Amino acid sequence: MTSTDLPTSVPYREVTDRNGRVYRIGESDIGIMGRSRIWMIVLPWVGMTAIGAAAYALASAQDTFHAAQLWRDGHIYRLLAVWVFFQAAVAFPAGRLRESGRLPARTAMAAGACAMLLGSLAAAFAPHSTVGLLGFGVCGGIGAGLVHATCVTMAGKWYPERRGAGTGFVSGGSAYGSVPFVFLFTSVLDPRGHTVALTALGVGLCLVVAAVGCFFEDPPRNWWPAHRAPVPGAVLRPDRGDPVPGTRDARIRRALERNPPAVRQYSPKEAARSPVLWLMWLCLPGAALIDVFGIAFPVPFGADMGFAGGVVATAMSLTAIVSGTASGVIGWISDRCGRRTTLVVVCVVLGTAQFGVLVSGQAGSVPFFLVCSMVSGVAGGAVLPLIAAMTADFFGENHSATHYGMVYSSNLISGLVACGLGAVVVGEWDYPGAFVLAGSIGLASAVLALFLKAPGRPNARRIVPNPHPLGEEMA
Repeated sequence: MTSTDLPTSVPYREVTDRNGRVYRIGESDIGIMGRSRIWMIVLPWVGMTAIGAAAYALASAQDTFHAAQLWRDGHIYRLLAVWVFFQAAVAFPAGRLRESGRLPARTAMAAGACAMLLGSLAAAFAPHSTVGLLGFGVCGGIGAGLVHATCVTMAGKWYPERRGAGTGFVSGGSAYGSVPFVFLFTSVLDPRGHTVALTALGVGLCLVVAAVGCFFEDPPRNWWPAHRAPVPGAVLRPDRGDPVPGTRDARIRRALERNPPAVRQYSPKEAARSPVLWLMWLCLPGAALIDVFGIAFPVPFGADMGFAGGVVATAMSLTAIVSGTASGVIGWISDRCGRRTTLVVVCVVLGTAQFGVLVSGQAGSVPFFLVCSMVSGVAGGAVLPLIAAMTADFFGENHSATHYGMVYSSNLISGLVACGLGAVVVGEWDYPGAFVLAGSIGLASAVLALFLKAPGRPNARRIVPNPHPLGEEMA
């Protein structure tokens, strides 16, 4: 028995489509776990806030570490790079262990909480940057990776019929978690009291993550929500060979027509043999590189451009707030307009915004700088949840944690390259070269996104009504 093969006394039946894909229908979310599935969006969102708090707190405290521990910018960039590397590295093995039943979601959250606490303590008391690298970078990164992989995939499992908005909302939690610490660590933190602040931060994040993780639960394999179950008059696309489970809710029908379910539940080995998974793998690092760049460099760039510390903190906070809200909104848009189309537009906006940040800084225009920073944050924060939702759309929900872990492992590149490459580029080409490079990477990601297409589904433009409604079994 695995974490997704849960015993239940609620009656259910399984329907099979022409591709052999099984839909388990008849069970409600309340019948399975005793509460509404909306909690599997709200609680993961709370867990994600802890990740943003950890990353942005360290990035915003650069001046404090300079004064208190004599760390240079290079030390902090390396800490962030190693943190991102191990956050990505743990996603795939965590997904495999979670779906095999050896690492239930609750256990993963508890382990992640403890590791994040150790990371904060290492950053607070490390006598040397190497100790901080091992403690915050390695241990803290592993903890953040466990929390991230568990939270982001939870929404997609419970909302298979409309996963874009839920996944986007959960992912946006990391942006909201950063808001108070951007101001606290940029403007208020005293070098003499940074150990107390970082210790309190670690304890608080540990308690929050462990508490919300106690209520995590995966749905049964092949589960489909009872009130969205297939009904007579379901829409089929025989020319595509896939079903769109019918529903009387026009919004759900539209979302499923734009983002039809995977033709079958792909195993990790089958997904790994699909070229589209590796196209997604290549598409994600570009946005992730820009996102890490956006965490590490706004503070020193704003200072070099003559902006007051409060302006930079305001820009980062507004970026986080808008990004957190917009991730859910863009996910909702992708439900209505299609995941790939939305992803292409978002990547174009992300790349273009980097040029805007550069121009606004050079011109000394605070309003333009704030707007471009917010646009960059919105677009950068939306790419990851779009890719996460698209992964389940293409390969199914049963192994979505493993599939997402494979795709998210591309952040191994961004973790090692982003801060290091950014520091080298800034040193050699100054900030104009760094932002031009970031903008070009964003536009290149948009080109890659154009080629993303679900495996096993040929192109089609026509929707054909189903003459034989979805029943117990379909030939």
